[in-house]
Amino acid sequence: MNDDQLHAMRHSLAHITAAAVQRLWPEAKFGVGPVVDNGFYYDIDLGELRISEANFPKIEKEMRGIINYGDNFERFEMPINQAIDWARENNQPYKEELLNDLKRTGTTVAKDLDVHELGLATDGEAAVESVSFYKNGNFVDLCRGPHVANTKDVGAFKLLRVAGAYWRGNEKNPQMQRLYGVAFATQEELDQHLERLEQAKLRDHRRLGKELDIYTVSPLVGAGLPLFTPRGTILRDIFAQYSNQLRQSYGFQKVWTPHITKTDLYETSGHWAKFGDELFLVTSQETDDKMALKPMNCPHHTQIYASHPRSYRDLPVRFLETTTDYRDEKTGELGGLNRVRSLTQDDSHVFCRSDQIGPEINNLLASARELYGSIKMPLRVRLSYRDGSDGYLGDMALWESAQAQLKAAVITNEIEYFEQDGEAAFYGPKIDFMATDAIGREHQVATIQLDFVQPGRFGLQYTDNEGNTQTPVMIHCALLGSIERFLSVLIEHTAGWFPFWSAPEQIRVLTINDTVLDYVSDIGAVLGGVVLMKPVKYNEIRYTIDDRNESLGKKIREATNLKIPIQIIVGPQDRDAREVSIRSQDGEEKVALDNLAAYLPNCRTRADDRPPIYG
Repeated sequence: MNDDQLHAMRHSLAHITAAAVQRLWPEAKFGVGPVVDNGFYYDIDLGELRISEANFPKIEKEMRGIINYGDNFERFEMPINQAIDWARENNQPYKEELLNDLKRTGTTVAKDLDVHELGLATDGEAAVESVSFYKNGNFVDLCRGPHVANTKDVGAFKLLRVAGAYWRGNEKNPQMQRLYGVAFATQEELDQHLERLEQAKLRDHRRLGKELDIYTVSPLVGAGLPLFTPRGTILRDIFAQYSNQLRQSYGFQKVWTPHITKTDLYETSGHWAKFGDELFLVTSQETDDKMALKPMNCPHHTQIYASHPRSYRDLPVRFLETTTDYRDEKTGELGGLNRVRSLTQDDSHVFCRSDQIGPEINNLLASARELYGSIKMPLRVRLSYRDGSDGYLGDMALWESAQAQLKAAVITNEIEYFEQDGEAAFYGPKIDFMATDAIGREHQVATIQLDFVQPGRFGLQYTDNEGNTQTPVMIHCALLGSIERFLSVLIEHTAGWFPFWSAPEQIRVLTINDTVLDYVSDIGAVLGGVVLMKPVKYNEIRYTIDDRNESLGKKIREATNLKIPIQIIVGPQDRDAREVSIRSQDGEEKVALDNLAAYLPNCRTRADDRPPIYG
């Protein structure tokens, strides 16, 4: 089944869902029912009645009755005024509102509505004369289509969840119930998808983040402002250090910038006009300066570049800064670590000549591939281009040149890619890295962006080999992106079983009784690392000793629940034989104490190919 057929099937199921709801609750009022990834939804207003998962079997039974009856989907048109009368007579105020919009302007203006789901029978912004409807059985709906020919042709489906959704995405409008379903051509495909969803629940980083003691949230601190525990901070630091060292190996130098700035900086860069309503504003009690918490770092880095005269011999200039930025995200969009108000970026910027773009992008591509290869996440890239709208800055010829250079770099590096219009930054096109996790989901992670706009807006210059003044090109890159979001992906990808080299607690030594404490000291000497809660150096073993007067079973359960990669069990027999019992995901084995030092580095390479932290 091709994409168009699958789209028609899922869209038809949205109509069948609404038809079933109308049979069960005739007073239902309907919004829109578009296709989404892997399925569909329909927005429904049932007044005070709340749909819950307990209602799903009843709704699905009604849907299967409609499907098995085998009605054809019949398309017909209706003059716009007659359509408005139809909506009013059938007590469908949301449809009436949409139809009045179409009558006035020929389009709709909601953030989350797709006009292709509506009965738009003309192009452009002119008022429409007629709209299209689809009928299956007794159910009639305003719709452009397409649909399958008959209700029996809709494949396998399941209702998944119900959520609140403001009408037309506006919080000032009534809140409706959004009923979601998933649909596939075959039952086998549906079952596979449902199994992946079940795996996703088990891997949910919000649950694991609490269970593994990675981060917490506090209503006193605020929504979208996560607090990282000692264990979570080790994890953050390891990946930040890894990203820094990868970039430093290609000549990047660390810089530091303050967390507040005058809004003039963002007005010059163009960010204020584009994202001004997403900034946290700061008021000074000493001056009249208008200040903001920084939402990004590139404008600051331009000012470090501008602090010295630059020659073509000085280029490329490469800065990196791992720092926290702040964005005033809507509270309804915040969730776990995926979307936060305080996001830490491993940000970097290159200022270079146009003939240096290719080698610089190659370096950044190599860094991203190494990082995500070390956590077993296959990468492909999205080449994110501008579309035809006027929300972008800069000359079109520069855009076309930049997009061509990004594509050439990706092809040269033999990376799988796809192209998508409308996903560029306002100042330039991007290479967005898409990483696939252990259960097949794709996440946007790292990004590389070409920028021909900001250097000009800030008047950045260098002197070329003939003494002429030139404007450098700026390349933005983040390997992890938002560290918070990266960690949410990593937790779910690994299900909390982090690679040995990155696990906050790599080893826990479990004693059977207190007769082996002297032997535990010998083991600690062999580990050659540091006990947690003391200063940690990269590449040193991070371990704890559980010598409590508790049963071994309880100690093992607690260590396993924390998903500690290696458990070393020590009893009198181990002491007498000068060996240890090792428990890991690979099973259990005995290792002689004299061989433990060689065994532990092997743990790293066996599970992770290589320890990525250098030195």
